[in-house]
Amino acid sequence: MRGIKDLTKGSIGRQLFNLAMPIMGTSFIQMAYSITDMIWVGRLGSEAVATIGAVAILTWLTVSLSLLNKVGAEVSVGQSIGAQDEEKARIYSSHNVTISLLLALICATTLFLFARPVIGIYKLDTGIEKNAIEYLKIVSTAFPFVFLTSAFTGIYNASGQSRIPFYLSGAGLILNMILDPLFILVMDWGTTGAACATWIAEAVVVALFIHQIRYKDRLLNGFSFFTRLKSNFTKRIFILGTPVALLNMFFAIINLLMGRTASIHGGHIGLTTLTAGGQLEAIAWNTSQGFSTALSAFTAQNYAAGKKDRLRGAYRATLTMTTILGLLCTLLFVFFGKEIFSLIIPEQEAYTAGGIFLRIDGYSMMFMMIEITTQGLFYGTGRTLPPAIISIVFNIIRIPLAIILSSHIGIEGVWWAISITSMCKGIVAFIWFSTLKKKIF
Repeated sequence: MRGIKDLTKGSIGRQLFNLAMPIMGTSFIQMAYSITDMIWVGRLGSEAVATIGAVAILTWLTVSLSLLNKVGAEVSVGQSIGAQDEEKARIYSSHNVTISLLLALICATTLFLFARPVIGIYKLDTGIEKNAIEYLKIVSTAFPFVFLTSAFTGIYNASGQSRIPFYLSGAGLILNMILDPLFILVMDWGTTGAACATWIAEAVVVALFIHQIRYKDRLLNGFSFFTRLKSNFTKRIFILGTPVALLNMFFAIINLLMGRTASIHGGHIGLTTLTAGGQLEAIAWNTSQGFSTALSAFTAQNYAAGKKDRLRGAYRATLTMTTILGLLCTLLFVFFGKEIFSLIIPEQEAYTAGGIFLRIDGYSMMFMMIEITTQGLFYGTGRTLPPAIISIVFNIIRIPLAIILSSHIGIEGVWWAISITSMCKGIVAFIWFSTLKKKIF
C-alpha cells in the first residue's frame, strides 16, 4: 500500500519509539499554541491570561469532539491496513474527513452564536468577559481547520507515518510564534491578536496537509476528502470514536465547572492557576499520550493481524517508558512547581498560587501515566468504552469532592480533588485491564 508502514514486522521497541516521538512532538506543538498565547498575553497581566484560559476550556470542550475522527481513523484505518484491505482503508479515510468537517461546522456555528451566555458561566468581571467573548468568536471560526487536522493526523498515524503530522503542525507553530508577538504587542491587538495568530496558523496547517496528501504522498493511492456517507462505515466510526470524544468532552465540562469553582474561591487568580497549571500538566499528559497513541496504532495493525505476542511486548515497553516519565514529572512538579509556573506568568501572586497547584497535582502523575498507557491498548483493540466509563465516573466525582474540600481548606481543596480523582482513574484502569488481559493477549 502506498505511503503505509507495516507495523506487524520488525523491532517492537524501535517501531513504538519511532511512532511515539513524532506523535509526542505533534501533541506538544498543538499544546504550544495555547502556551505561546499565554506567555505573550501573560506580559499583559493575569487578567488577560484569565481571558485566554476561560476560552481555552471551552475550545477544549469542542475540540474534544474532533477526537471522534482522530481515534476513529487510527483504529478503523489501522485495522483495515493490518487486514491488508486497502480499499476499506480508503473508504474509512474519506468518511472520517467528511464527518469531521460536518461536526466542525455545527460546533463553530453554535459557539459563535452563543458566545456571550457561554462565557457568562464563569461570572467574570465585565472587562475580562468582553475580551473573552471576542476571543471565542474568532477562535470558533477556525474549528473546521482544527477538526480536519485531527482527522488527517489520525489517518497518518494509522498508516505508521506519524512524522508527517509532526512536520506540518510544527510549521504552523513556528508561524504562530512569529505572529503572536507581532499581533499582541507590536500591533497592540492584545488577546484578539492571539486569536488571529492562532487562526492563521491553523489554516496554513490544513493547506499543508491537503498538499501533502494530494500531491506528495498520494496516501493509500489517493482517497476522496469528502464522500457520501454510508451507514455501515459511519456507524463503525461513531462506535469507535464516540466514547473517546465523550470522555474528553465530559472532562472539559468538568474543568469548566472546576474553573467556575476556582473563580469563586480564588477570583481571577484561581481561574488563572487552574488553566495555566493545566497547560503545564498537559506537557506530561501529551508526552504519555504520544506513547499511548503509538501503542494504539501499533495494536490496531497487530491485533487485526493476530500477532498477540507483539502486543504483550509493546504494552510492557510502553508502560516502562511512561513510568519513568511519571516519576520525572512528579519530582519536577513537587519540588520546582513555583519556578516552572513563573515561566508562564511572571507575577508573584500568580506563580506562588501556581506552585501550590503543581505540587498537589504532581502526586498523581504516576497514576495518570498508567491510565493513559492502558487507554492506548484498549483503543487499539477497539475497546474504547472502558476508558470512557473510568474517566466519566471519576470526573463526575471530582465536582462534589472539590466543593466539599474547598469548603474546608479553600482553593487548595479544588487542587486536591483533581489529584485524588486522577489517582483513582489510574488504579481502576489498571485493574480493569488486568481482568481482560487473557482476552487481549
